[in-house]
Amino acid sequence: MNPIERALGILLLLTGGKLVPATALAERFQVSLRTIYRDIDRLIALGVPVDAERGAEGGYRLASGYLQPPVALTRNETAALLAAMALVRSSRTVPLAAELGAAEKKLLASLPKSVHGLLKDADRIVGIEPIPPDIFHSGTKAEPTEDWQTALDGFMAGILDSKRVRFEHVNPSRRTVKSHDVEPFGVMFDRDLWYLAGRCVDTDLLKVYRADRVRSLEVSGLFFRPDKDFSIKSLTGGAWLSQAMRRWEKEEDIAKILITPHQARKLSADWYYRHAIFTPAEDGRVLISIPSTERARILPLVRWLGPGAELLGPENLRREMAEELSALKSLYERSPLDKSA
Repeated sequence: MNPIERALGILLLLTGGKLVPATALAERFQVSLRTIYRDIDRLIALGVPVDAERGAEGGYRLASGYLQPPVALTRNETAALLAAMALVRSSRTVPLAAELGAAEKKLLASLPKSVHGLLKDADRIVGIEPIPPDIFHSGTKAEPTEDWQTALDGFMAGILDSKRVRFEHVNPSRRTVKSHDVEPFGVMFDRDLWYLAGRCVDTDLLKVYRADRVRSLEVSGLFFRPDKDFSIKSLTGGAWLSQAMRRWEKEEDIAKILITPHQARKLSADWYYRHAIFTPAEDGRVLISIPSTERARILPLVRWLGPGAELLGPENLRREMAEELSALKSLYERSPLDKSA
């Protein structure tokens, strides 16, 4: 038996998950222990993850998950995979994008040639319409950048290795950049944006960070014990936004708007504003408190709500709204046929 055949034989014997002593390998292949040691060194040099344990109970085995069973998919299963891959490609940024491309090539190579064309024609067969920008909610559209991809990939690496990540987070409303040390728990895709969820080491709070606002992310050498009770599903359905709003209420200036019950019902169905605080007012209207005084957020909301909505504060936005409505009143009081204006 030549060295290549023996190395292959050793590889197959180590796939069972149990430790195989070097003496057992030497006896099986009728060679010396020194020869077995050289064979193991060759396998490791080729990138085969051989785990070795010393001592009387020691031996060798392959790292868990190194060899995968062959993939056998039906035509319908292949079509389902095709649709899923088309959906993934429609996202402008995905975690571990390079690894996803490599995995797709490996999967394609493992499938029967009869379905290769089907998978290669995915873009022709399955169409995914991209999510349009949300004009009403400013700031919910971002163009992919290298920083965005780096943040996603690094955060996923931290999750897989149970290591902390460090990064800077940009707050466009405050125009600040803050450093964070985070234990990464999970990632979430919402309205064409990626969010990173993890425990902030400084505050000991579970926080959610927009990936496109993360800069200079690096995986640290500090390990942490993953929270087995955590599930990213606990943050879906807008739960993460509701938690964030409660925190923003303590940190940000508040805009207050009096609205009608009908307007309150409409806003209660909105992706963003349904997580604000709604308080019954004495005159039968409803007071909504929003943890933001951004002009680009509050004024469009009041315009959209229309008659019945009264912006109480902040005062500077109330004055600007009054001037705008006064100009509109003058415009609409004039006859559309009046050419003298």
